Amino acid sequence: MGYFLGVDTGGTYTDAVILDEAATEVIGKAKALTSRHDLAVGIGQAVDAAIAAAGVTAAEVSLVSLSTTLATNALVEGQGGRVALVVIGFDADDLTRGGLTEALKGDPVLSVAGGHSHAGTEAAALDMAALEAEVGKLGEEVMGFAVAARFATRNPAHEMAAREVIRRVTGRPVTCSHELSAQLNGPKRALTAVLNARLIGMIDRLVAACERHLLAIGIDAPLMVVRGDGALISAAMVRERPIETILSGPAASIVGARWLTGASDALVSDIGGTTTDVALLRDGLPEIDPEGARVGGFRTMVEAVAMRTTGLGGDSEVHLVTEGLKGGLRLGPRRLIPVSLLAVEHGAMVHAALDRWLSADAVGEMDGRFVVPMAGQTGGLSAREAAVLERLRVPMPMAQALTSRLEVAALERLVARGLVMVAGVTPSDASHVLGGLDAWDRAAAEKAVRLMARRRTGAGERFASGPEPFARAVVDQLTAQTVECLLEAAFGEDPAFAGEPPEALARHALTRAGLARHRGVIEVTARLGVPVIGLGASAPFYYGAVGARLGCEMILPDHAGVANAIGAVAGQVSQRVQGIVSSPAEGRFVAHLTDGLQVFSTRDAALDAMEAALVAEASDRARRAGAVDLRVTVARDVREAEVEGRAMFIEATVTAKASGRPRVAHG
Repeated sequence: MGYFLGVDTGGTYTDAVILDEAATEVIGKAKALTSRHDLAVGIGQAVDAAIAAAGVTAAEVSLVSLSTTLATNALVEGQGGRVALVVIGFDADDLTRGGLTEALKGDPVLSVAGGHSHAGTEAAALDMAALEAEVGKLGEEVMGFAVAARFATRNPAHEMAAREVIRRVTGRPVTCSHELSAQLNGPKRALTAVLNARLIGMIDRLVAACERHLLAIGIDAPLMVVRGDGALISAAMVRERPIETILSGPAASIVGARWLTGASDALVSDIGGTTTDVALLRDGLPEIDPEGARVGGFRTMVEAVAMRTTGLGGDSEVHLVTEGLKGGLRLGPRRLIPVSLLAVEHGAMVHAALDRWLSADAVGEMDGRFVVPMAGQTGGLSAREAAVLERLRVPMPMAQALTSRLEVAALERLVARGLVMVAGVTPSDASHVLGGLDAWDRAAAEKAVRLMARRRTGAGERFASGPEPFARAVVDQLTAQTVECLLEAAFGEDPAFAGEPPEALARHALTRAGLARHRGVIEVTARLGVPVIGLGASAPFYYGAVGARLGCEMILPDHAGVANAIGAVAGQVSQRVQGIVSSPAEGRFVAHLTDGLQVFSTRDAALDAMEAALVAEASDRARRAGAVDLRVTVARDVREAEVEGRAMFIEATVTAKASGRPRVAHG
């Protein structure tokens, strides 16, 4: 008999599960800390422990599937490698639309003449000489390039030509926007390409780490990766299209939730170290977001489950609100390394610093914070940023890493690049203080929380009288923000509130009064109308209070802590491609194919040619993604207008989808 191995690499933990070949039973599971310095370490520890717990051998594993929240976390936290965007035929105003300027974060942009018209004909010649000269200057400063040309989805010739030049001159990976989406909206395609290019190095390191350990222990089986829509693709394909792994972990969790509970209608809420991900199961299936995945404030063109991802997790940064006299707390969106976790490997340094800070009468601005160097591409750093990074050879107190306040901004930019992580107080530390978690160093958590409780509100009072009251306030704040996440998703999915902003409804005074069962001149009652499936290792500790607040059934299934890893091997392989047929003139029908335009004299001939090309492309992609026993479906969306009593063809979108079960090594 063969067995399936599912692996999920999150911001804090890496999970592994072993399922029997029929995917009817979890026979082994394990967790290990995600090792940012070398992802293979954490993957190896989790995989080895799961195999041992299952009592099987590595040779019996016939399929390995990987899900991850690393790409999602990077976008939520605004992290990723430095890239260059090459825009062909766009003007300056285009860069200000769709959040593109914000996504670039100061990374270089090369604007080159070229591009095509809406009909797919060349609007201007591609300036190859200028392109070659400019990219040669940037090759050492960036880890990759994104290329977006005007109307590339109608004719990708300029994007493909630019890719060949960039690869030849720099050797760096190149992302072309037309390969990620068949839709128009050039700035949004460019944004998606930028994010894809930024994630290539991270996902490549993850896949390589997994492959390295599988080879070392003798697992000879296909390695698949979960996409954002829950489908599986091959590891080779995901290296080129890492953007498709945003919402990979959350999508896997939905598949896992359905597999674990059999629930038909429910909200699935998965709390990790960095994010809380919420989606609605309706008739046993999640919805696909028609506008593309939205993560970290960016609306991409990546097809993914309709998921609300919020920067709220067990390792979220605890912010003190000092405005006004009373004060308060706010969590996220940035993930910190919990002090209790940092102390596991660097206990002497952490405890010495905490004891020193606690012995002082006043709390310093950076007291309780540490900085940890991370591996990554360092091209394009300023002199000040390079100097700070050079000083950061080992984890240390934050104040020790800086020589002046001028370096604070440089440190923040290093954090944004993913080259440095900050350690500080998080809900995980608060949970250790309260006894809800016991995996790490409780004494370090108690000291760090005690130190933070000593800080002063606007009225000059301490935030809390001791570590326990402050820890309880942190957990209560996590409950409150989780309730808001779930309410936003519920209002967003309820047709009765269509057109109303779900964020405002979730925080409305009437909603708060209804949840509190207000009884006054007006009586108000509100509750969530569907159950909530709580997933994540910390869900049993946090989510009981969430269910009580929302007045709903809270389902906390067995194996909820490894639902992502279960979902990673419970999915199917699926590839979907789209193409356009247009009619620039009466009696002239153009199929916009990948290898160029083809002109036909009849509508049906153009549609048939497009359909045949897309079926072939979808089938080829699905096979390369690791599928066997393919099933192919085709849909045509034909848009026509009635003119003088007869239908006039405007445009058609043809979609082909090829699906199948993942190829396995045995059986």
